[in-house]
Amino acid sequence: MAGPSKTDVLSELKRIRDPLSGGDIVTSGMVSDIFVNDGRVMFSLTVPADKARELEGFRRDVETAVKAIAGVERAMVALTADVKPGARPAAAPAPKGGGQDHGHGHSHGHSHAPGGGQAQKPGVPGVRFIVAVASGKGGVGKSTTAVNLALGLAANGQRVGILDADIYGPSVPRLMRLSGRPQVVEGRILKPMENYGLKVMSIGFLVEEETPMIWRGPMVVSAITQMLREVAWGDLDVLIVDMPPGTGDAQLTMAQQVPLAGTVIVSTPQDLALIDARRGVAMFKKVEVPVLGIVENMSYFVCPHCGGRSDVFGHGGARHEADRIGVPFLGEVPLELKIRETSDAGLPVVATEPDGPHAAVYRSIAASVWQTLTGETPVRRAAPRIVIE
Repeated sequence: MAGPSKTDVLSELKRIRDPLSGGDIVTSGMVSDIFVNDGRVMFSLTVPADKARELEGFRRDVETAVKAIAGVERAMVALTADVKPGARPAAAPAPKGGGQDHGHGHSHGHSHAPGGGQAQKPGVPGVRFIVAVASGKGGVGKSTTAVNLALGLAANGQRVGILDADIYGPSVPRLMRLSGRPQVVEGRILKPMENYGLKVMSIGFLVEEETPMIWRGPMVVSAITQMLREVAWGDLDVLIVDMPPGTGDAQLTMAQQVPLAGTVIVSTPQDLALIDARRGVAMFKKVEVPVLGIVENMSYFVCPHCGGRSDVFGHGGARHEADRIGVPFLGEVPLELKIRETSDAGLPVVATEPDGPHAAVYRSIAASVWQTLTGETPVRRAAPRIVIE
């Protein structure tokens, strides 16, 4: 059955009354940012900030009505709080279920890392540590680093998942050689995809690769929150979150509403990247999320023919910056053709060449991250079985 058109969705929405104005929610201007594609419907409802909490039930009712439209396979409706000048926004509604288990028999997730207010944030059932991989700007190899860090943790013996929170540019599906749609296991709960021993969730599984994500901040935040909390992650030692680049709504919301055990900042050695990385470190420190360290990606280039080393983007800048601001320096990853080729092919180097020199760099970074989280030195186990789907 073909999915509904945007006209079909709007027609159904016009039948729903705006509880504030009494008119329909489309004519009243409450509905915005509609995205309809192949049976998936996403949009936001703009409401006054002081009404956001009390309208959470209405949001769920609208979402239920959209799901009932013929051909709709998945619907996601977000509340966009419209804050008037001088007004103080209301607190965001608590996640559905208050962070409790969704019936999968896992314990309530929490973070053990120090940080103001961490214990007050609802965790993810079964997940011990949530670690964000962030960068101040795009193009520094953040997603490649996140995937190989996750694989490095798994190779060192941890149970690991990875959430691709880079809504505007989801690249984890390609890096992990995964495609298709996640299965619904019950209600709204999705089963994560799996490859190379990792559990994986990404907006890239829910929209076509070439579909532009023209979303405002609240829609991005809602999508990340649902992928985090409405996925059957199972029991994980670490959930790696590949964050969007920059220091916007997504980063701030994750830091304020999710019990992050810490963040890993990825930068290149050049001054422009370091300036942006500095902003990322400052933001996470301001919201009391521990910075686990900085990774210097594309640190140097070794010529495959003559063996000569070239510092294409400079060298040592991230290490010096880490020393200057008092955070750990986790390691240098070279600008290496093998890493680029394996990443583009969905054959990440830690999984496909686990005993090679480049995998060793990522495993070392993973070991440092794990030791900071727990104080434990990881015990190396056999690399996860490679499953190419």
